[in-house]
Amino acid sequence: MRQRRFLPNLGLLLAFDAVMRSGSVTAAAAELGLTQSTVSRLIQGLETQLGQALFLRHKKRLVPTQAAARYFADVSGALDLIQRASMSLIANPDGGSLDLAVLPTFGTRWLAPRLPDFLSANPGVSVNLATRFAMFSFETEPFDAMIYFGKGDWPEAAHLKLFDESLTACASPGFLARHPIASAEALHDKLLLQLETRPTAWESWFRGQGAAPPAAINGMWLDQFSMMIQAAISDLGVALLPDYLARIEIAGGRLRPILKPAVPGPGAYWLAWPRSKEGLRPLMAFRDWLSRHVAAGSDRPDP
Repeated sequence: MRQRRFLPNLGLLLAFDAVMRSGSVTAAAAELGLTQSTVSRLIQGLETQLGQALFLRHKKRLVPTQAAARYFADVSGALDLIQRASMSLIANPDGGSLDLAVLPTFGTRWLAPRLPDFLSANPGVSVNLATRFAMFSFETEPFDAMIYFGKGDWPEAAHLKLFDESLTACASPGFLARHPIASAEALHDKLLLQLETRPTAWESWFRGQGAAPPAAINGMWLDQFSMMIQAAISDLGVALLPDYLARIEIAGGRLRPILKPAVPGPGAYWLAWPRSKEGLRPLMAFRDWLSRHVAAGSDRPDP
């Protein structure tokens, strides 16, 4: 049974959240459509219920305490979760929803073109996407699953392997016209574009070509494949892309492959989900749909 003392009503929490985000009672009142005095009373009511001072009063200003900052982090997350659940229910009262975290370029270039097929096969189910680069705790983030790159080691989660990453080096037609590449060694003095989360990818590519990597890579670090693709198209350097991305750019004539394509990379793509959500219908439908696509070789889009 929940104790009401520790469950302030929503009006108190919204006032607190607005003051913390906006930095002032005046701005919070304007956001909430209330008077300043009403917002001040709501804050005082929250402090009374909790038995804790959340703000210091200084020249008509409210200065958050350290306790308020800690409380705000949890309250803000809880309000986001309630809002997300309400939006999902209103938008899709019968079919359920799937809140999915995904790598940004994978989400836009691989997953998004295939989602209409999933939604068509699962009427009433909605999918909400948000980007994440690194692992997080499913206990503190409002996601049902995550598609990530790695080694299938998400803590305390169930996994479905999608496909191993294979790598294709690419450059623009103009770059290759000025710098013909006849061997892997010819890349030693070229600017090699690297992804922050793939620090050993170029080493894997050189070995896949039967060549030793350079002692020191002349590289530029980027945090997204979309940035790398655009940098290569702009003649900045040589991109090392997952083959499923390289094929798209090659088919469009924006990039050209260098030497042997699709050499084995250092990791794979995975779907991970908390075991506590094994019975969630939209999640299980999505997992089964992904499994069928993987079995059919859907990681290789047609040029």
